[in-house]
Amino acid sequence: MNNKDLLDTFATKLSGSIEQQQFEQAINQVQELRPIDIADVLALMASKLAWQLLERLPNRSTVFSYLEPDIQVAMAHEFPRESMAILVGEMPADERTDLYKHLNQDQRDALLPALAQAQREDIRRLSAYEERTAGALMTSDYATLAAHMTVTEALAALRLEAPDAETIYHAYVIDDERKLSGVVSLRALILAAPEQLINDIMLSTVVSCNVNDDQEDVAKVVARYDLIALPITDDHGALVGIVTHDDAMDVASDEATDDFHKSGGVTTMVGRLKDVSIKVLYRKRVFWLVFLVFGNLLSGFSIANFEEVIAANLVLVFFLPLLVDSGGNAGSQSATLMVRALATGDVVMRDWLSLLGREAIVALMLGATMAVAISIIGYVRGDAIVSLVLALSMMSVVMIGCVIGMSLPFVLNKIGLDPATASAPLITSVCDASGVLIYLFIASQFLSIG
Repeated sequence: MNNKDLLDTFATKLSGSIEQQQFEQAINQVQELRPIDIADVLALMASKLAWQLLERLPNRSTVFSYLEPDIQVAMAHEFPRESMAILVGEMPADERTDLYKHLNQDQRDALLPALAQAQREDIRRLSAYEERTAGALMTSDYATLAAHMTVTEALAALRLEAPDAETIYHAYVIDDERKLSGVVSLRALILAAPEQLINDIMLSTVVSCNVNDDQEDVAKVVARYDLIALPITDDHGALVGIVTHDDAMDVASDEATDDFHKSGGVTTMVGRLKDVSIKVLYRKRVFWLVFLVFGNLLSGFSIANFEEVIAANLVLVFFLPLLVDSGGNAGSQSATLMVRALATGDVVMRDWLSLLGREAIVALMLGATMAVAISIIGYVRGDAIVSLVLALSMMSVVMIGCVIGMSLPFVLNKIGLDPATASAPLITSVCDASGVLIYLFIASQFLSIG
């Protein structure tokens, strides 16, 4: 169910049933829907009505987890403390902690005393990790086994842990100090003889990440090794949590969206675009636009320095936008390729010199091809000298644009900034200024003044 009009109609119908206290009818209307579809419907309803329906659903915690954080917080205002505690207690540890972080202090103070002590301690521990790290992303709901267990004992233990574990497809083998010593899959357990020891069938070489690792690096590890879940250890090698595949892919999606916004000169956005306020949209976009206004003054200064050349050869003005835009377009292409390659780990800083040589050759080929096209137009609009100026300018502008576009992400990465900051507007502005200067300088060398 993803048609907006259909969702609106369905949400209105459900709201009417709830207002009339026809809860059984409302539940029957949504029982055939998937949890994520129910969440989409609840998001369109008034918070009070949505909560009255949600608390009566058998899969309420799953449905609630699909709601956006701002909607979860809005609905939390409608929760009685006891009902809120029940819902939070049913949620996975990582989602429970995410909700807790979004609540205000009064809501936190009301919620914590209503939770079981183990849940309170778990929330405090997980919420203490720095944002955007593996610790903030992980869940503490995982299955563990001991190396001395038999397969029969291990399967019995998993049956007990399964209701609370995020996944049981992989169980982690730990010692008495919770040091991670191996991992065993459910498939291996099923295929093994009942009397075999876990120590004999486990994989002792375990891919893991540290609790302080960046969440983007965690997502890359999960994707690289195609893991269902990635164990997270502390500085002493003790297992403290796991990051599941779906959470890692959410991070990858968020990081890609973040990079995409930066490539357009927009700072990091939070939440859905249609729900973001005008004030936030203004604040997220104004910095780069104002910054680039002053950056574009360089183009104006370049033109001012060559006023006599332009006045004596007005045909140059006709080709000015075409040339500088070509340099900006070429630079944006190069920057896009490099930003993505750096993000995925395909290239590193030491590759810059070799890539520079390749990019120069490609830029020369691109510039020569474009120079042929523009020189023909230049000859028609002017003469052979104008045609030569345009051809040389085009080759130079495209060459400089490609080199700048390829190199700027490396420079930003070297000084510790996000390469995605080499956004299309920034690259375009730099290439525009250099393109104007190159074009008019070449023109001044070949064309007469006055």
